[in-house]
Amino acid sequence: MGENWIKACDIEDVDEEDVIRFDFSGRTFAIYRSADDEFFATDGLCTHEKVHLADGLVMKNIIECPKHNGRFDYKTGEAKGAPVCVNLRTYPTKVHDGEVFIRIGSAS
Repeated sequence: MGENWIKACDIEDVDEEDVIRFDFSGRTFAIYRSADDEFFATDGLCTHEKVHLADGLVMKNIIECPKHNGRFDYKTGEAKGAPVCVNLRTYPTKVHDGEVFIRIGSAS
């Protein structure tokens, strides 16, 4: 897949320190807005049991999975303890004219 920037949402769609679900081309992503008004994107499903992270709890830069309370740093994708042990893929984001875009095809 090429380096495509895809519109995920409008900035007002994501509250500060929250997460929303974004589905595109058969894939699910999670879009986060930090307390510093920055946007981040990860795969949208927990690496443990494929639960939607958008249903989870955001605390600072951590997303907590709603099923087994596994935690990830949504800025880096790093798994932060049991039961999760596989990191999330993260995606570059940019904001332009009040819209949030993610670049798919360049996961880290």
